[in-house]
Amino acid sequence: MKLSPKAVASLDTPIGPITLIAQGQKIVRVELGKKARAEGSAEVLTEAKKQIAAYFAGKLERFTVPIEAVGTEFQKSVWKEIAKIGFGRKLSYGQIATKIGNPAASRAVGAAVGSNPTPLLVGCHRVLGSNGRITGFTGGKGIKTKAWLLDHEQIEFRP
Repeated sequence: MKLSPKAVASLDTPIGPITLIAQGQKIVRVELGKKARAEGSAEVLTEAKKQIAAYFAGKLERFTVPIEAVGTEFQKSVWKEIAKIGFGRKLSYGQIATKIGNPAASRAVGAAVGSNPTPLLVGCHRVLGSNGRITGFTGGKGIKTKAWLLDHEQIEFRP
């Protein structure tokens, strides 16, 4: 299988720089807190940048750009479930585990959430501990970034 060339774009946001990486016409990676030199071009990058700007301006609640996340079947099932969590809503790791039919897998769900290759577009910031606490976040400035995103969406949480 021949891979299409990758394209890279960055934008500045209230949570810091965000780098988007596309393969063909799908976003394959989002890197919070990183700025990269533009490389190639893809319409999907232009659209993703528009949607992200609208999200931070309070004018967009659901991203519609196509995503191609590479991971295990378990990870993909977790990311698919996370993508269903609407703007301003939250679920716990245990609730996600139950929704994917594996209620004892909340720690494995946590690991899958932490390896989400497209944070923000697939809202892993909306997943909290069962007590409503932020248990970690790997993007940008870590927990500070997650808290900012939760505040932006008016989601209640415990620090």
